[in-house]
Amino acid sequence: MTHPRNPGTPLTTDWFDRVQVNRPAAERRAATLITRRSVKKEHQAAWLVNAIRCTDLTTLAGDDTPDRVARLCAKARRPLADHIVAGLGLSEMPKTGAVCVYPTMVATAKRALSNSGIPVASVATGFPAGLMPMNLRLAEILYAVEHGADEIDIVITREHVLRGNWAALFDEIAAMREACGDAHMKAILATGELVTLSNVYAASMVAMQAGADFIKTSTGKESVNATLPVSLTMVRALRDYGERTGVKVGFKPAGGIKTAKDAIAWQILMKEELGRAWLEPDLFRFGASSMLADVERQLEHHVTGRYAASHRHAIA
Repeated sequence: MTHPRNPGTPLTTDWFDRVQVNRPAAERRAATLITRRSVKKEHQAAWLVNAIRCTDLTTLAGDDTPDRVARLCAKARRPLADHIVAGLGLSEMPKTGAVCVYPTMVATAKRALSNSGIPVASVATGFPAGLMPMNLRLAEILYAVEHGADEIDIVITREHVLRGNWAALFDEIAAMREACGDAHMKAILATGELVTLSNVYAASMVAMQAGADFIKTSTGKESVNATLPVSLTMVRALRDYGERTGVKVGFKPAGGIKTAKDAIAWQILMKEELGRAWLEPDLFRFGASSMLADVERQLEHHVTGRYAASHRHAIA
């Protein structure tokens, strides 16, 4: 990360307790974002290459194995075929923003990514539900950090949001931030389970006040994951927090982001709402895996004029 970490602030409920988010208005604004700006040809290719740089290449499956994680790390190092890189005129192979795995796979990922400069992110705190005793949730963070995790993606207790128990939510996230130590913390809000966009805004603000370095939409396991209206609400909270504190906090949409078109839509959101700084991997990440395959497919078409069969692309 190239900017100071978020030190957090005391819990200050008047930053959010009177904020009411109008869902229809948020949906209209989100819809216009992707229709007002059209990117084609070399400009589209540039946006897609940037999407690779901002991707947390992820595997969070019950049948994960060290071999699968090692393959994922190899893809993170070399996400594009050599002829695509040459055809794009890039001076070097782009790399993904991070690789995200379960805590028991952190050591494997660290070995596979040695000397690459690619950070290892680990989910923790009873992902995805978070319904575990607090001491065990903190122990999971400590385990991941001990095994080399550079970033920790934590999950919040949704009940605290639904009940408006902001002090409990703040204390929980602050304790997790302390357990992370030098590892950067991403707070997953599981927005699909928070019911209202006003709750999403409030939870975003509390997470940042408690010291989150990133706020993240979803675990990818909810019935509704990242959407543009939810993301718009969260980035408005980022902007408001930054205006109050002068601190830049990152954003990570995750879950359901599968296509190159999605990759461009979310980058347009960041550019329009927060500016160029939030198109860099220290402030913006996608939580995705299948998206990378479509990005590579579109870049292949840009370079060669045709789509390659899926078996010609390395498996992530």
